[in-house]
Amino acid sequence: MGTSRMFRVFVVLGSAFMILLIIIYWDDVGVSHLYLHTPVSPGPKIPHGPPPQQSQTSRTPSFLSDIDAFVNQFLEPGTGEPTDPVPPDTSNQSEKAEERYIPRREWKIHLTPVAAELRERQEQRRKLLQEMCANDSIAFPGKNRSFDDISNKELDHLIVDDRHGIIYCYVPKVACSNWKRIMIVLSESMLQDGVPQRDPLAIPRDLVHNSSMHFTFNKFWKRYGKFAKHLMKVKLKKYTKFLFVRDPFVRLISAYRNKFELRNDDFYRRFGQVMLRRYANQPTPPASVDEAFGVGVHPSFSNFLQYLLDPQTEKEMPFNEHWRQVYRLCHPCQIQYDFVGHLETAEEDAEHLLRQLRVDNVVEFPNSHRNLTASSWEADWFSTVPIEARRELYKLYEPDFRLFGYDRPEWILNE
Repeated sequence: MGTSRMFRVFVVLGSAFMILLIIIYWDDVGVSHLYLHTPVSPGPKIPHGPPPQQSQTSRTPSFLSDIDAFVNQFLEPGTGEPTDPVPPDTSNQSEKAEERYIPRREWKIHLTPVAAELRERQEQRRKLLQEMCANDSIAFPGKNRSFDDISNKELDHLIVDDRHGIIYCYVPKVACSNWKRIMIVLSESMLQDGVPQRDPLAIPRDLVHNSSMHFTFNKFWKRYGKFAKHLMKVKLKKYTKFLFVRDPFVRLISAYRNKFELRNDDFYRRFGQVMLRRYANQPTPPASVDEAFGVGVHPSFSNFLQYLLDPQTEKEMPFNEHWRQVYRLCHPCQIQYDFVGHLETAEEDAEHLLRQLRVDNVVEFPNSHRNLTASSWEADWFSTVPIEARRELYKLYEPDFRLFGYDRPEWILNE
């Protein structure tokens, strides 16, 4: 009996060890193959003081501890030995990578703590999300489903940076271009003259929105197979998760201005022509955006809102990401976000977040000098929209207003 029992133990341990090796290989080696960046380089040496305490977002030890727990559950009481600590993997730290390493701007490290009011701001925003998700008075599609019920296609806005333990849910029209640039710099997924690009603004716009530059949750299935959902949950538990939002109505105005007041042939052909035919008495709209602009034809803001409120729109296809509700993009009732930034307080929030992530010595959030849509313009934009349409639109986006703490726009809904 003793021999048989020992044999079973060895078989179980051997199987678990093989699973561990496969997962670690996929999680570590696979990332470098996907991103095509140089191996992880050691940081600069600090001459004085003790080494900095390891961040809680450190990927390898926390991941291995989960695997240890997985292995230990197969052992009968009294048959297992304490798991030996696993040394960190340094096989991918080459001398060439060290030679090409660009020293971090250590002088930029903030030694003073984050202001109490900024910490309180984040606490209030996180608490509000929890309260709204638990509040039965607010209902919206998908609110009460579990994370397992979210389809793979709906997870394409969650960008993962395994190097720093960060997950970012990007929301179009909320400074997502610059935050995507930050994620590219941190993940080192773009090389410039053989070294990782360190300047966010030097990343071309076409690459910023190129899906191959970002490792998103919906790509986990291709890499990890049946382990994908489990690994998503592990990373959601261990990593720092953040998103940025803005006033929902102002976001709609910004989307309209960017996609239909400017020459965008793709959006004109996919959406603009539909709006003109259905709501602007244009049965045969111009074939291209250049022709349309040449004769002064484009969908009005009212046409755009009619399109959003038309039940036929969602029957044909889900809302485009530029006007899709944030709760549908980022699933805030299934994912407990650690940081909720607002575009209205973007400068303070960005600095706070980068300090919290301990990467403010690596990258700075770029300042935007573009013409931004102001909240004060809302009344002017909605002046030509019938009052009933405004109220229906609010119902459509009410979850975003309430989840993220934006006041009900009474001056628009009750005029």
